[in-house]
Amino acid sequence: MRSDSGRLLQVLRDPRRLSGLGLADWEMLVRLARQANLLGRLVVLVEAGMGLDAVPAAPRRHLLSARYLMEKQERSIRWEVDCIRAALEPTGIPVVFLKGAAYLLAELPPARGRIFSDVDILVPRADIEQVEQTLMIAGWHGGHHSAYDERYYRQWMHEIPPLRHIQRQSLIDVHHNILPLTARFHPDAAALLQDRVALPGGWGAVLAPVDMVLHSATHLFHEGEYQQGLRDLVDLSLLIGQYGEREDFWRELLERARQLQLTRPLFYALRHTHRMLGLAVPEEVELEIRREGPGRLRGYYMDWLFKRAFLARHALRPEPVESLARLLLYVRGHYLRMPPSLLLPHLARKAFAREEKG
Repeated sequence: MRSDSGRLLQVLRDPRRLSGLGLADWEMLVRLARQANLLGRLVVLVEAGMGLDAVPAAPRRHLLSARYLMEKQERSIRWEVDCIRAALEPTGIPVVFLKGAAYLLAELPPARGRIFSDVDILVPRADIEQVEQTLMIAGWHGGHHSAYDERYYRQWMHEIPPLRHIQRQSLIDVHHNILPLTARFHPDAAALLQDRVALPGGWGAVLAPVDMVLHSATHLFHEGEYQQGLRDLVDLSLLIGQYGEREDFWRELLERARQLQLTRPLFYALRHTHRMLGLAVPEEVELEIRREGPGRLRGYYMDWLFKRAFLARHALRPEPVESLARLLLYVRGHYLRMPPSLLLPHLARKAFAREEKG
């Protein structure tokens, strides 16, 4: 592991390493954290440990700026949720908040210091058209998508094209499942909606604890984009750490993963939160979930790919090995999301579109 990339991981695993850092170390750490979208998380660790006043003046300014951004974003997201509620509550359609918004609304540990740019919701597939029309009336509209993109989202994906508010420019992603319709595994979205946990106030919900962990694992290990992979791995570690002390949590997690056909992403989630962030996984759980993992050879190269994809990049140093790992995982992510008959034309179209933009 490269010393610069490993430094952020060391701090995430053991925040006590923050004490005694020199100015050059802080400069490197701030750059790595910003690149990984973990600067807010670094603020949380510093405030919980040594305190911001103990940080040298130059890096402290960056941390204070990140804290201001965190506070501003929390206000903005809560306002955005109020606007979504005003639009969708009269419909009576169940709405489940996902990912960053869910962490914030449920006051879960990953919300502290997490920076995100949109709000994700899950609604019944039968109601997706009504939800889209209602949000459009309230000011959210789709962008200028090509006919191919519209077909890609509406026929094959688990969400409609992103909607952007015409005044605030805020984004909302409306999902009807957590994996695409063309994926090889098909989680039961109705089961996720049925077991949702209501938010205080009587409107809106989040996923049940085991479902939230499984969704986070699935989102990370079935996606092809790993620019923020380490941040998402930190989310997973914090979620599991929050719920892991609950009675029967681990048993329910394994059973739910089997029910939803999500044992493989759970295997990767537990393996890499343990290997990279030091999350404690009960021995009996580790032994059981290991049966759901890949064979030895495939497991070896998947470990190699994920380890390098998760390493925080230094903005001033090109890392060709890490870039190769992210490229291979990008192709893998699409392979998991669609059959070859759709995959090859889709990747060719994406590559051609990049050339045109370039």
